[in-house]
Amino acid sequence: MLVRAIVLGWKLDVVTSNSFPLKNIDKEYDFSAMVPLQLENSLSKIHLIKKLIVGGGVMSNDLVDKVKNISTSVLATYGMTETITHIAVKNVNKIDYKPSFYQTLPNVTIYIDDRNCLVIKASKVSDEVVKTNDVVQLISNTEFEWLGRFDNVINSGGIKLHPEKIEDKLSKIITKRFFVAGIPDKKLGEKLILIIEGLKQDINYEKSNLSKFEVPKATYFINNFLETETKKFNVRKHWI
Repeated sequence: MLVRAIVLGWKLDVVTSNSFPLKNIDKEYDFSAMVPLQLENSLSKIHLIKKLIVGGGVMSNDLVDKVKNISTSVLATYGMTETITHIAVKNVNKIDYKPSFYQTLPNVTIYIDDRNCLVIKASKVSDEVVKTNDVVQLISNTEFEWLGRFDNVINSGGIKLHPEKIEDKLSKIITKRFFVAGIPDKKLGEKLILIIEGLKQDINYEKSNLSKFEVPKATYFINNFLETETKKFNVRKHWI
């Protein structure tokens, strides 16, 4: 944000980094940036910002629904440390919004490698070609759908399952915190399971649009998820 302000000649207000960035704010802004949690906690005041970019994590379907009809223009961003800033965006609250497709910015070239992972050439921000571990589907030379992380892929009976896409579908029917994972299985190699925080509940998978291969083979319930220092639930800790 500091670099953007310097380059574009903006006046920049700085607030303490926390989960409620608009808590003590009453003035209007042309532009800001947040992570999904900050946006979730700022919905009552988000109209104070004309244009907002959201990065640092994937926006849930529930959050996308909440911003569909607000006046603020909300754009989800795709980028990483190697690209310095985002190299693609997608509108999440416009009528013509394509819910899964990122649109690359000018002077950015994309293609996929033999793993179907995204490769980025953006000479304006990096002298090196950036090879990612993000599995994508190329829609066009300038559009792609993000499917998930290559290192998270679950190989179940020869079928490659992307936890992130499955969780995205499940978020439509599960309100509690949850995640899916693969565990060793004698027949399938890996078996897809679902772990939900809270009391046991019945899950109606028919309303989730899951394919038959994406339906979890078993469901487990945990009273409370372990959390990191930033209050994200720690998936890895549950399997150590």
